[in-house]
Amino acid sequence: MHKRIDRIVLLSLDFLTVNFAFVLSSLMWSLRSAEPPEDFWVSMAINYGYWLLWFFLFGLYRHWYAQSRLDEVLTIFRATALGSLLLFFLEFLSGRPESGPTHRWIVVYWALVFVFVSAGRLVVRALQKRLLEAGIGAKNTLIVGWSQKAFDLCDMVLKYPALGYRVVGFVAPQNAKKRKRGYRGIPVVGSTQELPDLLDRHRATEVLVGLDSTDHDQLLEIIRFCNGREVGMKIIPDLYDIVSGQARINSIYGFPLIEVTPWFLKPWEEAMKRMTDVVVSLVVLIVGSPLWALVALAIVLDSPGPVFYRQVRVGRNGEKFTMLKFRSMREDAESLSGPKWAERNDPRVTRVGKILRRLHLDEVPQFLNVLVGHMSLVGPRPERAYFVEKLERDLPLYRRRLRVRPGMTGWAQIKYRYDQSVEDVRTKLKYDLFYIENMSWRMDLKILFNTLYVLMRGKGHV
Repeated sequence: MHKRIDRIVLLSLDFLTVNFAFVLSSLMWSLRSAEPPEDFWVSMAINYGYWLLWFFLFGLYRHWYAQSRLDEVLTIFRATALGSLLLFFLEFLSGRPESGPTHRWIVVYWALVFVFVSAGRLVVRALQKRLLEAGIGAKNTLIVGWSQKAFDLCDMVLKYPALGYRVVGFVAPQNAKKRKRGYRGIPVVGSTQELPDLLDRHRATEVLVGLDSTDHDQLLEIIRFCNGREVGMKIIPDLYDIVSGQARINSIYGFPLIEVTPWFLKPWEEAMKRMTDVVVSLVVLIVGSPLWALVALAIVLDSPGPVFYRQVRVGRNGEKFTMLKFRSMREDAESLSGPKWAERNDPRVTRVGKILRRLHLDEVPQFLNVLVGHMSLVGPRPERAYFVEKLERDLPLYRRRLRVRPGMTGWAQIKYRYDQSVEDVRTKLKYDLFYIENMSWRMDLKILFNTLYVLMRGKGHV
């Protein structure tokens, strides 16, 4: 099941189960107290919104593809238990225990929510399992390797179709001896050097790595090929020492695989990061709207051309989007030179543009990109496709930056100057990778406060 469809199904299911638990518990309370509940529909809407937020914080709307159902039920147990505990304390602090549900009723309500939500999830997962066993919804998968380990990996995948892997081919290491054209009817579709093209050609969204001990040196190259793509990658356990620190165990049906480059943030941190993006963007755009109108007027009066500068940039997982800025250069800035990085004292910058760039006001329209989800407040700066293609040839780990949503500011921006050469990009890449490996909501707040300090000092690039 596609991630988006999976999330819609779960949201709809939780809407039904949570509200059914509320209706049933309210009915039980009405029978006990002989009083009809006040503002029933409003209370039910608030109740659903409360649990919706709580489930998002616990990552219950992430894609639980081929994950243990027990793990999902335990996560629901923790989410509902802590959520109900918070309701208990709120009721206790209200000082009006007789005017609303009693503490005992909250325990009953928690049990109902947990049972109904868990039951609904188990029904959906059972249906998904049946569909996968029938070959419906499985993900196109490439197995990297051409040895007994790769064959054992293939046998295990074929033995358990509920894992959701549809093996479309083997990708052989460079030094592999292709004594056969395939294994169990599955062909060798190419070599590891062709992996990026093979992923696109076969529309593969999963890569399983079963390299032999003599092929371990190729693993980092394979990881580089998969970085920046919407591709899941799992390896056999004895390769773990090469990628320690960026992997997570994933075992199902007693079938151990290690997921490489898993989610970087905890569910609650991811939710807080996105909420911070939305709230800050709305405040800046709405509160500052009179000033942005004056900036737009100044740009129009200063030089001919549009108010906004639009440029296609590469975002998370290589997806392209149109980034907005207030125009700070002449309209024909790149008509003769072609794509190039901005320079200090760049002659293409207009009079108003110098002020905007010094105060970083030219970046303000990017809050619209943040609001719609193309960007985040904090993350590696997005780059143009022209430079991405050029830099990934020179810097092997450059595409790893594309694993996360790009940002308006980042660890590299507060620690290093603007890009003026490939060497600058090489240095800033180290800072970007450090941020990705250590990203957290607390680190984002630290970067935002440091950025605010830089803005207040007017240390922009002119």
